[in-house]
Amino acid sequence: MTSAAAGTSPIEYTAQADAFRHEIRDWLDENAPEDLRGILVPRDPSPELTRRLADWAARMADAGYMCVAWPTEYGGRGLSGIEVAVMNEEFGRAGVPRLTRGMGESLVGPAVINHATDEQKRRILPPIISGDHVFCQGFSEPDAGSDLASLRTTGVVDGDELVINGQKVWTSGYYQSNWIFVLCRTDPAAPKHRGISYVLVPIERDGQPNGIRFSPITRITGVASFAETFFDDCRASLDDVIGGLHDGWRVAMTTLGSERGGSATTQHVAFAREWDHLVELARKRGRTDDPVVRNQLAWAFANIEVIRYTGLELLAALAAGRPAANLGNGSSAKIRWSEYQRRMAEFALDIVGPEAFYVEDDYRLDEWQETFLVTRSHTIWGGTAEIQRNILAERVLGMPRDPAPADLKEPQP
Repeated sequence: MTSAAAGTSPIEYTAQADAFRHEIRDWLDENAPEDLRGILVPRDPSPELTRRLADWAARMADAGYMCVAWPTEYGGRGLSGIEVAVMNEEFGRAGVPRLTRGMGESLVGPAVINHATDEQKRRILPPIISGDHVFCQGFSEPDAGSDLASLRTTGVVDGDELVINGQKVWTSGYYQSNWIFVLCRTDPAAPKHRGISYVLVPIERDGQPNGIRFSPITRITGVASFAETFFDDCRASLDDVIGGLHDGWRVAMTTLGSERGGSATTQHVAFAREWDHLVELARKRGRTDDPVVRNQLAWAFANIEVIRYTGLELLAALAAGRPAANLGNGSSAKIRWSEYQRRMAEFALDIVGPEAFYVEDDYRLDEWQETFLVTRSHTIWGGTAEIQRNILAERVLGMPRDPAPADLKEPQP
């Protein structure tokens, strides 16, 4: 069987993108760590793998391959969208993880670059690139998830500081972060989408707790990757309010836009490597001659190709300088990859067979058990599949909205 990662791109890249491809390929040929080749980074890596990944991240940072889309004046490479896609492709070709600085790079950085003062940019951005400041997100609340503007966490000005009180939820990566970026209401009299401030908050100050308590939320995988976050007279400097007091909604839209931009141009790379692992699993189980298994593998291969060509369409737009995405593309892509992964994970456990029901006493999951459980939520977070279909129906196809329950009439006899 041919690897799902095979195939050539029909895109005509710019000369600049081609030159960058040669640069990054040469660097990877010399520096890609052999012990990380082919690694699918687990969601809960061991301490040893965490150390190896940290060493690799430091090597990438030293070579200037962190925060590459940031402007050069702020320590980035100023890469275009297509060049970032090329970089992702080359890391996929080399089979090593393309590490980033997480939310600091993808969410906080764009907000600071677009809305902060020059002094804030000089002070805040370098520690993100170096990895000294690691961020988690304090946006969603128990009663303000989809309706983020209904948040209740407050920030009260006290001298040159904000005193923050309230609660957030679904704080991912809290256990490895030393900063959190928070939306809080600083003007309760203002209209709903105003009077909100976007502030960067240290989890500790001068080595002491800063009034922030994390309550871990254990997922079905047994890993507490999320937390509820409680703020009790937590303090943040007004110098760390981005975009000015009461204007945080505008800043938050930059963050959310970055978060929802996704990685559609190279999303297929991880899926292709996962497909290779799935084929190897079928071989080990002696199932590659089973027509049902072969049919399912072909189905998965075809779906990865659809995802790949969707990414190529986006790359073509980037190469031609056209708008890279629209509302319909984002919704249809989310439906496609999330539903694909759920079905693929179910099929993987079918290949594993009865052993899929066995878990070690310490609830240590193997690759396919973890993938199966994690993908249960993929059609929910980031906009449920049902919501995405409504977006396509109403905003793209122009179909009428479903009537509200109160508008439904009883059927006539």
